[in-house]
Amino acid sequence: MNLRRTLATAVAVAAVTAPAVLLPAGSVFAAPKAPAQTQQKPTYAELKKAADDAKKAYEDAVAAEKAGREKIKATMDALDQDSHPLKAATLAADKAAKAADADKTAADKAVTEAKAALGEAKDEAEKVKAQEALGAAEADARTAAEAKANADTKRKAARDAWDDARVAAFREWNKVLNASAEARKTKEAADKALAAAGDCVRVPGLTVLANRLPSKMVAGTTVDFSFTVANATDRTLNVDPLVFFRLVAKNQEQHFLKVQWADGAGWQELAPEGSNHVAPVKDMKPGARTEVKMRMALEAGAPATDAFALFAGDASDAYNPCVLGPMKRYDFKVLPAGSKPGTVGEAKPGKVEDKDRPKPKPKSAAQTDSVASADSTASAQPASAGTGGSLAATGASPAVPQLALAGGAAALLGTGAVFAVRRRRGARGTN
Repeated sequence: MNLRRTLATAVAVAAVTAPAVLLPAGSVFAAPKAPAQTQQKPTYAELKKAADDAKKAYEDAVAAEKAGREKIKATMDALDQDSHPLKAATLAADKAAKAADADKTAADKAVTEAKAALGEAKDEAEKVKAQEALGAAEADARTAAEAKANADTKRKAARDAWDDARVAAFREWNKVLNASAEARKTKEAADKALAAAGDCVRVPGLTVLANRLPSKMVAGTTVDFSFTVANATDRTLNVDPLVFFRLVAKNQEQHFLKVQWADGAGWQELAPEGSNHVAPVKDMKPGARTEVKMRMALEAGAPATDAFALFAGDASDAYNPCVLGPMKRYDFKVLPAGSKPGTVGEAKPGKVEDKDRPKPKPKSAAQTDSVASADSTASAQPASAGTGGSLAATGASPAVPQLALAGGAAALLGTGAVFAVRRRRGARGTN
């Protein structure tokens, strides 16, 4: 398994070039940073594969540990049976050694008795006879001693063979346990590396700003405007512009406000219940920008109130599945139907905190299968060029999830309620 190699091997950035050009001179967006050196670290996809491989290896090790536990139990149970060849040989050797020991004891006793008889001999004839008996007893004792030594050697060999079989079984079991422990450590390290790579990275250069969004709007009217996405970072990104519109009014009055965005083929309506990722841009190179048309309509019965819009750039690249740009808030007034708004300027952008991000709603099958394109209308050319030109629409990644705004995730900002619409994005791989 190449898990450790996957985690340690330096890899080169291999991003696919998308239709994109540099920002024009005098742009309100920040100039892109100088391109960074190729990142010498595993991509998120490689870390994900390493984590998957480690998980599979750990599962296999756990299964092997279970099988090993059953195997050692069966082995030890078999070795404890008298019918097992090694156990039977040990028992037989024990029995033979005990018999040889008894024979030697008897022979040693005979020698002792023969010596005593020799000492008690009264005449020369008895001494000769006793000496012969002693010699025979000592010869038998030597034979018994040799037999006992041989029996003891065989018993030790039989016991060693039996014990070696038990030790070998435990060694195999320890290998299984060590493999399981190492697999667990490797899995934990791979999971930790993946989790660290999945943490959101905040970059100031990924901006989404509204254009021609009015500071006042009369109920019963419709206004066209746009927003511009600019990648002034040093990385190629898959960008998900995030937008959110809301009346500072009761929830049941939100239906008076309808916002749409152009996807190149028609108008798509924003979900009224929450935030939306719209006009995804795949492989947006450093210095590129694109503009997306939008339309906002207020029904005649809309209440006179304050309203606001939020814009932000959410993105991913080969190394980070979660790249967040700053969020901008635009406040505007809703005037009663028939009002004379007078001079209407553009709503001014302001920053807003985006620490709290609701969890995304699951995408429907239709959303998963569809790939939308941004309706690009802004000029986008190198800084040395003049005006004119257009940026081609780019496709959306089907792996990009939709966001939903949780009604309870609200925070007070000044006199108006601001919904925290940005979330800590889940780990999404970029191929």
